[in-house]
Amino acid sequence: MTNHKMLEIAMRQSAEDIGCCADDFRLSENIIVPFELGKNARKYLKEPITCNFVSYGNNVVVAAIPETIDVVSEYVGKFGFYDCFETPNMHWLNERLSNQGHKVCFMAEYYLPDINRIPDLSCAYQMRLLKQEDFEELYIPEWSNALCKDRKQLDVLGVGAYEGDTLIGLAACSADCEEMWQIGVDILPQYRWQGIASALTSTLAKEILSRNKVPFYCTAWSNIRSVRNAVKSGFIPAWVEMTVKPAAIVDEMNR
Repeated sequence: MTNHKMLEIAMRQSAEDIGCCADDFRLSENIIVPFELGKNARKYLKEPITCNFVSYGNNVVVAAIPETIDVVSEYVGKFGFYDCFETPNMHWLNERLSNQGHKVCFMAEYYLPDINRIPDLSCAYQMRLLKQEDFEELYIPEWSNALCKDRKQLDVLGVGAYEGDTLIGLAACSADCEEMWQIGVDILPQYRWQGIASALTSTLAKEILSRNKVPFYCTAWSNIRSVRNAVKSGFIPAWVEMTVKPAAIVDEMNR
């Protein structure tokens, strides 16, 4: 597995997620396509999705439902591609889409490993490789970033840190799509700031790569603790997304 191959796989997956061509992300001009959730899209993506803005750093590719195409086209024409993901410009978009019953919903930054930078990290606790059958008793709030009880069948591999027989940290991955597995990590509060998260994350990333899958990592740009963990574990920013959904869904999230 090389960095180039991992980026190609990620671009193909993003294209499947929104209904464009993978080469669209390499162009210098912005691209707008009708939104279409592919049959091999990431399994946690749920419709309805009004628009999804995706950038790998060259342009912005936007997939949008027909009623929003005009607003989206004006938006990406008015602002630079990276400005489309920033306030105050985002308010311009949100105000106009609100008139049509939609609002900006999710923003996220995604990371891929730099194959030459994944460190060999250890911590002061024993680390154990865990498989799907080991997760059954772990679907509790303490491990809700590493595991998802609503999609247990996708949680395929993990690395746990133990003090004696007590699990004190867990990195696990979800087989969210055919070629890419997403990593999530949790550390019990009293054990944080000891390098456990990065030791677990980097170890799991190597286990995923050994299975010929691409590990990826997602965080909100404001989650500095998570960003630091990604960087320390050998991950670098690869792409960003901004998703628009019907206003009723966004309003329900805020209740």
